Amino acid sequence: MTALTQDRNTLAQLGEVQEYPVLAAAVIYAGSIACLDAAGWAVPGTTATTLIAAGRAEERADNSSGGNGAITAKVRAGVFRFDNSAAADEITRAEIGDDCFIVDDQTVAKTDGTGTRSKAGTIVQIDTLGVWVRIGF
Repeated sequence: MTALTQDRNTLAQLGEVQEYPVLAAAVIYAGSIACLDAAGWAVPGTTATTLIAAGRAEERADNSSGGNGAITAKVRAGVFRFDNSAAADEITRAEIGDDCFIVDDQTVAKTDGTGTRSKAGTIVQIDTLGVWVRIGF
């Protein structure tokens, strides 16, 4: 193999949509950070240490009156903009490339809150409206 000497059409894969069974009584809103809990049920992002960020919810999944797995949530992995935390946990350009952490289903922070937050993903970009995060698997 040799280094490029001209432009190349590098193929890409967009984040796939996966469906995960939703925890009983949980509501996951479209556009929110969607996670899997320790038992593998889909839940909204929240401050907790046992969540795995799966991606962005593609549509509302309202299981507020159902049992575990009564419905599924459609979740896409990819790069998405979420709200930035504030004060000492506000993410800046200096953190691009670092991990960020889940505050709630729409907010990410610079730190794990002294061991109280799960990882959201990798910080890709910052703009005036929020933090672009690579999230999911």
